[in-house]
Amino acid sequence: MDRNLKPGASLRRSSVLVCLIALLAARPSAAQSSAGVAATPAARRSGGPAAPPDAVMIRDADGKITIRATRIGTPLRIDGQLDDAPYAEVAPITEFIQQDPKAGAPTTEKTESWVLFDDENLYVACRCWDTHPERIVANDMRRDSNNLPQHDHFAVGLDTFHDGRSAYRLYVTALGAMHDSAITDLRMNVDWNPIWDGKTSRFENGWISEMAFPFKSLRYGAGRQQIWGIQLRRVIAHKNEDAFVTPTSPQWGPSAMRHVEAYATLTGLEVPPSARNLEIKPYAISRVTTDLLRTPVIRNDVDPAAGLDVKYGLTKGLTADFTYNTDFAQVEADEAQVNLTRFSLSFPEKREFFIEGSGLFEFGTSGPGISGSGSGMGGGDAPTILYTRRIGLAGSRVIPVIAGGRLSGRAGAWGLGALTITTDDDEVSRTPQTNFSVLRLRRDVLRRGTVGTIYSRRSVSTIAPGDNQLWGLDTSIGLDHNVFVDAYVSQTQTERRRGDDLSYRGQFTYAADRYGVALDHLVVEDNFNPEIGFLRREDFRRSLVQTRFSPRTTDHPLIRRFDAQTRLEYTTDNHDRLETRELGGDFGTELHNGDRISVGHVRTYEFVPSPFQIARGVIIPVGGYDLHNTSFRYNAGQQHRISGFSSFDIGEFYRGNKKTLGLRGRAEVTPQLSVEPTISLNWVDIPQGKFTDRVVGGRATYSITPRSFVAALVQYGSSNASLSANLRLRWEYRPGSEMFVVYSEGRSTLPTHGVSLENRGFVVKVNRLFRF
Repeated sequence: MDRNLKPGASLRRSSVLVCLIALLAARPSAAQSSAGVAATPAARRSGGPAAPPDAVMIRDADGKITIRATRIGTPLRIDGQLDDAPYAEVAPITEFIQQDPKAGAPTTEKTESWVLFDDENLYVACRCWDTHPERIVANDMRRDSNNLPQHDHFAVGLDTFHDGRSAYRLYVTALGAMHDSAITDLRMNVDWNPIWDGKTSRFENGWISEMAFPFKSLRYGAGRQQIWGIQLRRVIAHKNEDAFVTPTSPQWGPSAMRHVEAYATLTGLEVPPSARNLEIKPYAISRVTTDLLRTPVIRNDVDPAAGLDVKYGLTKGLTADFTYNTDFAQVEADEAQVNLTRFSLSFPEKREFFIEGSGLFEFGTSGPGISGSGSGMGGGDAPTILYTRRIGLAGSRVIPVIAGGRLSGRAGAWGLGALTITTDDDEVSRTPQTNFSVLRLRRDVLRRGTVGTIYSRRSVSTIAPGDNQLWGLDTSIGLDHNVFVDAYVSQTQTERRRGDDLSYRGQFTYAADRYGVALDHLVVEDNFNPEIGFLRREDFRRSLVQTRFSPRTTDHPLIRRFDAQTRLEYTTDNHDRLETRELGGDFGTELHNGDRISVGHVRTYEFVPSPFQIARGVIIPVGGYDLHNTSFRYNAGQQHRISGFSSFDIGEFYRGNKKTLGLRGRAEVTPQLSVEPTISLNWVDIPQGKFTDRVVGGRATYSITPRSFVAALVQYGSSNASLSANLRLRWEYRPGSEMFVVYSEGRSTLPTHGVSLENRGFVVKVNRLFRF
């Protein structure tokens, strides 16, 4: 027995492991089908009720809905006009039901939709009538913009495996902007980017959309005759109204499309015979760079290069990806963040190779949250087991990627993900050539549950001789629409850091419309070291309780809902010494137009075990501190010409005080031109010093078409005295093929240097997609 183990630790670990291994090895329950796929509500419908030959939508005695796809002989012209013959020959789907504000009531605006297909594409079209077309909200044309969910749009969800768990969500807005994402067990991957087409147009009483989804862009089960799940949604932004073709619970909020178990059954669909399903995308790039931090002389280094990405469909559910000499020069720069804590910051992944299919690799993530909207519980301290920014990056420095491969997808009730990437050595960051490998396996269990395992290896550890390895088991069980149980256990192996190397977590969430309760217990032991992950905080045990009360108003002219939440967090180290105790509450008001106003107060005790620098020349000493913070927040909805989030915080801060003003907004100049300012001003006055920490920036975007835009990001951060600019042109000159032109520049604003150049670069990158 390891002498480092605490008394009783071995028994506790063994119990956790035995329970999770038993779940992983469990045979399919009686609720599962013979093929091993969980018998979800969608799957139990089988083929759905028999529909009359000319019926496109029927509802059986239990209220279950079946939609029949109609075969057409000639491909549609995707132009947003609805002037092709099938729209006159096929009856539209017209029964749309509100989710919000009046759940179960018919939509307030007439909506017509068609589901058609031929040998190459699935088509979904709609005609959206509006009694006030001048109020239609559509002021952003960029593909996959974060603003689009709050615009008038029509969406389709496709459960192509008919398992009630995974789906594709695609939609277009009234301005023609396109958005797509992949759903897996309530988790959304908004960076999935398939090839499809969508067009919109306006008419006197509303707007029209047409969407075409190539079968080659979708993954589905074997067989020519297919039964899928389908969901159709219309968002009427100026009314803050969501309407679906099937009933959806208001407690699901904006995340209702993630609840694949509520989809209707889609019948009558015939997919084309299996093909090679091979995609090859070569790229060529030319760059000119100057790096004065590496070489004190201005020198423009010219670096042309080429590379290749290959995607091959092994089956209709499993896809293999290969990449050679990968380059991510087209990726937008990170946004600056303020950090006034003793913990590290994490930044989002933006590189397409790592983003696509990333939902399958997620491990032990937070549950749906007490709002039921997928926001999760305040789990910022939880380890990220796979943090792909560890691959090909050393801090902010890019490390060349030699080659890599990935296998991802589904096979029956199993989800499989495998990733291996090798990066080159780099003298400046002293990074040796390193291989990163990850294996993820997940199985559907019960009606709404999964059990999975993960293994990762970094061939060269960053802190010890040899490699770094990690393994883990996790489970997520949805007991019904409101109750969720999540748990994981993970262990790392690093030379000289043996023993006390576990992390485990258990969560319980009840998320109904009116009430919510969440319980969470998380442990990270002292030697837990996920080197392909991210660990914000080390050596701690955290217990968390959250509650929510959200009553809805009845016929109030302005207010739709109130929301009161409380939170108690208690964190110690693994020797039971208190590190953080937090008690807080928040009261919010949601208006009918989508705006939200809230006020909150948090009282925190924080023990600082070792001194840390909070600003240049300002050190927080060891000791215990009582911190208080009162916050005021206002969220303005997208229906306004100026929208976004603003806040003001004030409170006691390390025996001094701090005031914070925050703004993240968006101003519509024209439907194609927008400006997005970001401001974070922190005025800090503590015994160790007085300073102001500022992050000020802005992004301007001009959308030429829904498939091309120019964006400029300029930002200044006072903590590192940096001024940076990033200018990007993206043009998808044909579906799946793109050209990027990028200029970036970084300058220092330190007094001794003035505004001096540190680095700059100019890149032109072109890729071309070939499909076979």
